[in-house]
Amino acid sequence: MPVGAVLVHNNQVIGEGWNRPIGRHDPTAHAEIMALRQGGLVLQNYRLLDTTLYVTLEPCVMCSGAMVHSRIGTLVFGARDEKTGAAGSLMDVLGHPGMNHQVKTIGGVLAPECSGLLSDFFRMRRQQKKQQKAELKLSDD
Repeated sequence: MPVGAVLVHNNQVIGEGWNRPIGRHDPTAHAEIMALRQGGLVLQNYRLLDTTLYVTLEPCVMCSGAMVHSRIGTLVFGARDEKTGAAGSLMDVLGHPGMNHQVKTIGGVLAPECSGLLSDFFRMRRQQKKQQKAELKLSDD
């Protein structure tokens, strides 16, 4: 899934990531987590105070929880995720009053472009699967 993330501190990129759970055999290898991990290494601190995370898709519950625990300042995301979004669509982990830290959230930035990337990706995947089925059928004949 073409999700990318960039973590910024003092106008400098300190972390970046893209979704790699399948290739890494790691269910936590989401773009946001990868960027947060890099940021922690750069700052030599798990608390990523005064940082902004930019991501193409609204984060899931796991990623949102990591943002709260790392205490990022701001999240900026593009496309909303009505099925698993935890920054306001399905639920709001980042702004929940019961949490020990709230993350300022700005959603819908370049939403049409981000949604288009995701739609194009899934369209391509469907075409690839269709082609694979056709090739298998030909090899069986």
